[in-house]
Amino acid sequence: MKKWIIAFVLLSSASLHAQDAPTTKDSGQESAPAPATDNGVKPEPSPQEKAKEELKEQERQRILGVVPNFNTTNVQNAAPLSVGQKFQLAFHSAIDPFEFVAAALDAGYSQWQKDFPGYGLGPQGYAKRFGAAYTDQFSGIFWGNAVYPSLLHEDPRYFRKGEGTVKHRVLYAIASTVWTKHDNGAWGPNYANVLGNLTAGGLSNLYYPATDRGVGLTFQRAATVTAEGALGAIFVEFWPDISQKVFHHN
Repeated sequence: MKKWIIAFVLLSSASLHAQDAPTTKDSGQESAPAPATDNGVKPEPSPQEKAKEELKEQERQRILGVVPNFNTTNVQNAAPLSVGQKFQLAFHSAIDPFEFVAAALDAGYSQWQKDFPGYGLGPQGYAKRFGAAYTDQFSGIFWGNAVYPSLLHEDPRYFRKGEGTVKHRVLYAIASTVWTKHDNGAWGPNYANVLGNLTAGGLSNLYYPATDRGVGLTFQRAATVTAEGALGAIFVEFWPDISQKVFHHN
């Protein structure tokens, strides 16, 4: 059971009156107004300032107040993130409590199915499965959303389309696993995601049982994570539409 399956289960059991956490909620402190120019017009914020404000909004995004949705932006022309902001966003996602819950449920399902028999059963086997599940998640986020995007000047976020036909939006979401926006604003191959999944899959050979290691399994795990990423992209692409129709939220 992977993170997006877990998310679906949690959302399915949520109250029909649950509400999304507001993404524009005031933090309780008013930001200082930008200094006005001599003619009384506020200067246009710099790209760095714009990215900082947009990132603040993203880091408050949750689906039904539970599932983090920090890596999605509804702003197609969002300001590019700096290297520090890419790492900030990645770590904010990786250490979110939901990641630990997802890893715990993933480990429980894995033990129930008796996956990775080399780990054994009982509390010790569960602990090993939990550690592997969380390490998989953290490694994938760290390499695919922080390290490689910084080195390759790619934007790790999902730029939600939000309009067009269902077919077009589904294809757009699936393509995001291999095609992404770069820091210069142009769109191109999503090398960071592919390399991140391969790197995380390769590193998993260090902590998976000997019978669950090897080059073939590395590529298999990378392909599985890529497919899960495509499903996750479809989910976040259409979630606002689902929320509006089912829960009558805008």
